[in-house]
Amino acid sequence: MDLRQACRTPTRDDAGIELLVSYFQQLGFVENRFFPSSRHMGILFTWYDSFTGVPVSQPNISLEKASILFNISALYTQIGTRCNRQTKTGLEEAVTMFQKAAGVLRYLKETFTHTPSYDMSPAMLGALIRMIMAEAHECYFEKLILSGVQNEFCTLVKVAQEAAKVGEIYLQVFNAMNQPPIKENIPYSWTVMVQVKAEHYKALAHYFVGLILMDHQLTLRDDEDKQEKALSQLYDHIPDGLTAMKILKDKSQRTQLGKAHLSKAIACHEESLRLSGLCSKLKQIDVLQDILSAFHKRALLKYSQHQKADDFLSVLVAPEIISKTEYKAEMISPPLSRVRVIDFFQRLGPLSVFSAKQRWTAPRKVRLILDDGDLGFILKGDCPVQITSLDPLCPASTAGVKEGDYIVSVEGKDCKWSSINEVMDLLKGIDEQGKEIKVISIQDQTSSMHNKSATYSAGMQKTYSLVCLTMDEDKNPKTQKASKKLSFLSWGFRNHQKAASTLCLPSASAPKPQSSRLFLSPYESRECDSAMY
Repeated sequence: MDLRQACRTPTRDDAGIELLVSYFQQLGFVENRFFPSSRHMGILFTWYDSFTGVPVSQPNISLEKASILFNISALYTQIGTRCNRQTKTGLEEAVTMFQKAAGVLRYLKETFTHTPSYDMSPAMLGALIRMIMAEAHECYFEKLILSGVQNEFCTLVKVAQEAAKVGEIYLQVFNAMNQPPIKENIPYSWTVMVQVKAEHYKALAHYFVGLILMDHQLTLRDDEDKQEKALSQLYDHIPDGLTAMKILKDKSQRTQLGKAHLSKAIACHEESLRLSGLCSKLKQIDVLQDILSAFHKRALLKYSQHQKADDFLSVLVAPEIISKTEYKAEMISPPLSRVRVIDFFQRLGPLSVFSAKQRWTAPRKVRLILDDGDLGFILKGDCPVQITSLDPLCPASTAGVKEGDYIVSVEGKDCKWSSINEVMDLLKGIDEQGKEIKVISIQDQTSSMHNKSATYSAGMQKTYSLVCLTMDEDKNPKTQKASKKLSFLSWGFRNHQKAASTLCLPSASAPKPQSSRLFLSPYESRECDSAMY
């Protein structure tokens, strides 16, 4: 499956999620191998904003990683919306998926700061997290009433407070979406839908409280203390002149307050119908219109059963309901460490060695020949094996092997992942023809700094190095003073006292170096002559 296609293909299992998580982890290998922080490779990564449609391109692999996280969250929401919400198991799965989606966005918000994409700005991510968690709360409420609501006092109190909580959360989502710069780019249908849900669940809360007050009369078998406590915790404040116990014992007061809640429920249902009618997209969703109309008719029917001719003479305003929930709103972090990943750059070798932190030469072919039964060097390390203690007079050194080289293949067999014992087995049995190996060397990072150093080696007894003292010169050419450049030797002679610690000229009687020296100068083995004088 194409990696980018995975985020657009709905799936009921975690196959697409694991694919994207695997790709996200592979990008970490790519970053370590090819994108060091010290230089840019010039490869552009592009992301098309979901809300603005504006493409964003940067030569930064972090943008691609952030984009994959955003797509993982989007895929979680697709799975959540396609769960069977008519079963308890399906609703529980939907809640889990929405929690995972919110967890991925939270991880994205905390880890990838200053992203150029509008989708991944802190304000937008905050609004999306609120919206996804509101959907999780809504699924929990649906699971609570899935098998029907038991017509019992404390049960109805619990359901009413849960509905009030869902309505309150959707109202918070609407406030977050209504803030600039989110307001200008969020789809209008989203904003209206959030308002519709906020009014709908607020209406449900008032409807259930109306049922509590009108259908349940306090009897001798009821627990007065339990009902009084539940009713007192239902309201932020009870209307003046009333107490929880008085409402429970006075039938007329209960009926009046219950009808006030039903009247509030009808008003909220009408508001949700009005808001949905303002949006052309929501008007086309027949299921939504049917649900809103059914709940509105149910509230009207219940109110009409207790309506009297003199109701307008005693109008009581329904107090606000305290929202309360038993659902723990927890965001689940993405499973970035629980998905097994195989580095698709494994053939390049171990990441600890073959990473972008090092600059490597191209593999060099060297034919190894025994010299008195000895190769002339020692192997150390594992994966890959490194050459050490190289005899400068051995055939391997003459053929081009250098101290510190890594063996990457023997007789055409890749051995970057081979242990030292495996490489030694491959090198056994060398005949007169020898065996061909490939070695690589670490490029000297300071080779490009020849303008700041000078090296002299021309038949001298030793190699002499002089570090220039003008490393911190003014970079502005207009402020630099013109000075006559002296040659290396003349500088040393004229400044003999100053250069005594860094330059020591050979004596005239010094013998010429013999070719049988045990260790050659590291400067004499350089392939690049641009740094030599």
